[in-house]
Parts: sequence; structure tokens; C-alpha cells
Amino acid sequence: MASKQLLNGEDLDSMKSRDLVTPVSIVVPDIGLGENPVVLSLWLVPQGSAVLEGDRVAELATSPATIDLLAPVAGVCTHQFVDEDTLVFPGMVIAEILPEDVET
Repeated sequence: MASKQLLNGEDLDSMKSRDLVTPVSIVVPDIGLGENPVVLSLWLVPQGSAVLEGDRVAELATSPATIDLLAPVAGVCTHQFVDEDTLVFPGMVIAEILPEDVET
């Protein structure tokens, strides 16, 4: 029945209000340390919290330095896939942000 309504265009307005927004991944960058281990040492934003583009969301620790990971977009940090004190690797997705609705 729902698909018949969609084909007839009867429920098109309600679908527009629920447009899917693609989450944006927070990815561990290649920081050029070769084989040196990198640890996600601290989440600075709890899962479910709102963030602004450029906010510090996590810290990576390695022997010579601590690196901040920044939010690539404004939105809500919906998933954190890695616990604190876990080894991470370049290219690894550690979290997702659901971008805020930019249509006002």
C-alpha cells in the first residue's frame, strides 16, 4: 500500500521532510610516523553531542606528539566506533557526524 501511495505521489510531502542525510566520517589521518603506534587517547565530545565545524572531537597520542582531530562539519556526533586508549591506523573511521540541517 505504501509503495502504491508513493507511486501516486500521495505521500511525497512527508518523504521530503525525512530526506536522508549522509553521515560524515571522522578518519584517522596519515600523520607520517611510519610504524609508530597511534592511540586514540581521549574523546573530547561525547557521543550524541552537537559539534561545530572545526571543533576538537578527539586526541590522538603518539610518542612525539598529541594530535587533535577536528569535526569536518557541524552536526551531531552520532557514532564513536573506537574506545579511548585504542590503537588506531591511518584511514580508520573512528566516528560519524550527522550534519546539521542547513536548510532554514
